[in-house]
Amino acid sequence: MNILVLHGVNLNMFGKRDASQYGTATLADIDQQLHTLADQLGVSVTCFQTNFEGAMCERIHQAFEEGVHAVVINAGAWTHYSYAIRDALAILKCPIVEVHMSNIHAREPFRHVSVFAEIVKGQICGLGVDSYLEGLRAAVKAARAV
Repeated sequence: MNILVLHGVNLNMFGKRDASQYGTATLADIDQQLHTLADQLGVSVTCFQTNFEGAMCERIHQAFEEGVHAVVINAGAWTHYSYAIRDALAILKCPIVEVHMSNIHAREPFRHVSVFAEIVKGQICGLGVDSYLEGLRAAVKAARAV
């Protein structure tokens, strides 16, 4: 089973961004924890990060062609306004789980809205790195149920 983890805009700055919102883990730390958990779950994980919206859409298109079994996505700020990424995700036939390190519902009002909400299986937020780990668990469970 192949799971794709997508990290969006500015997430390469984890470990350098506001620690009160995002903790101190770097993106490399997060990816390592995801790979460790994937091994425990008996699945394969591919992680991808970009700061370019078109590159994110192209990676999602590639995931469609590859037939990935599930996607975990933290699109960062794109979550709140990128209809291009939303439309790319809608092409996928597999479960999608949206994750966020911070609790987006306890932050600025514009962060309370996810343009992906209607097409994702669910959303996990506010748990720091554990949001990603729980997202991976949820994605694997959803993919196995298909």
